[in-house]
Amino acid sequence: MTIDPIMDEIMAGGLLLTRGDRAGARLELEAVWSRISANAQPIHEVTLSHTLADAQDDPAHELAWDLRALHAAQRCTDADAQRHSQVTTIAAFLPSLHANLAEDYLKLGDLPRARDHFESARGFTDRLGDDAYGHMIRGGLERLAIQLEATAG
Repeated sequence: MTIDPIMDEIMAGGLLLTRGDRAGARLELEAVWSRISANAQPIHEVTLSHTLADAQDDPAHELAWDLRALHAAQRCTDADAQRHSQVTTIAAFLPSLHANLAEDYLKLGDLPRARDHFESARGFTDRLGDDAYGHMIRGGLERLAIQLEATAG
């Protein structure tokens, strides 16, 4: 992996989000998006959109950013992912992307789409490693399954 200043900026914005500064993270990430959106590499768009979605207050805006991330992932190659991030395959992002979309649709009351994306996320879990990231995503899917089950009954 090469040094990637754009990915570093995205990660810095994500760190603000992790620390609870949603507004600050949103501002930082939107500034990066404004600068790169016209010529964004797909992996940058995936990572930035996926992170920026989590900084949204409005579930409809969160959904829009998560959809943008999924569409960018569909244009991204494994070589792009390896060159600009620590993942070895873009498919490793898909369980998280689909899980976030399932959560978005659940927040918006669209249970059929939420279930569809949940099933898609589960279908890609074999792409996850037996590492902290893989455990985090699998744990999130377990919690999401409970939420989906609770809304069904």
